[in-house]
Amino acid sequence: MYRFYLANMLLPVTPSKLSVKTKNMNKTVTLINEGEVNIMKTKGLREFSFELLLPFDRYSFTTMNRPKKQKSYLDKLNRLKINKKPFQFIVKRPKGFKTNIKVTLEDLSITEDAKEGRDIKVSITLKEYRHYGTKKVVFVQPTATVGEQPKQEEKKEEAKVAENRDSSTAQKPKTHVVKRGDTLWGLAKKYY
Repeated sequence: MYRFYLANMLLPVTPSKLSVKTKNMNKTVTLINEGEVNIMKTKGLREFSFELLLPFDRYSFTTMNRPKKQKSYLDKLNRLKINKKPFQFIVKRPKGFKTNIKVTLEDLSITEDAKEGRDIKVSITLKEYRHYGTKKVVFVQPTATVGEQPKQEEKKEEAKVAENRDSSTAQKPKTHVVKRGDTLWGLAKKYY
């Protein structure tokens, strides 16, 4: 039996269908005298969509002996929607591959229908989350010139200094935030 988890919440009824959509970010351009060409780019973020049944009563096909009340599921879904934080989406399949991916809750639609009795249907769309951020480069000042081995006296002196030094007097490494136009040669020249 499949099991679906949103964050740490096991869904009470496994959705009957899961759709996964991946868009390519390719760009079509028109070149003079060549016509259209397709510029290949990295694939886009995956989208997962499914319809969830929140039963009012316990059925034989529910994933738990005692499902929580509908309100607690709806509250948790609303928190996932407004928290602005990614969470884990896990699909466990028997004797098959497992989906375990960080996502955000993009769309949430709740439907109450007289045909369904007191059960509620929820349509959910999730989008894959990729972590992003700026990178820092840390340069550490070398103690010897390239190609030179430190002399025995220097090694002993460095060891003595290291023993006497506490963390408050330790030399802090220099940091540099890489900006557009920076080159490795230029940074080496600046810091060395």
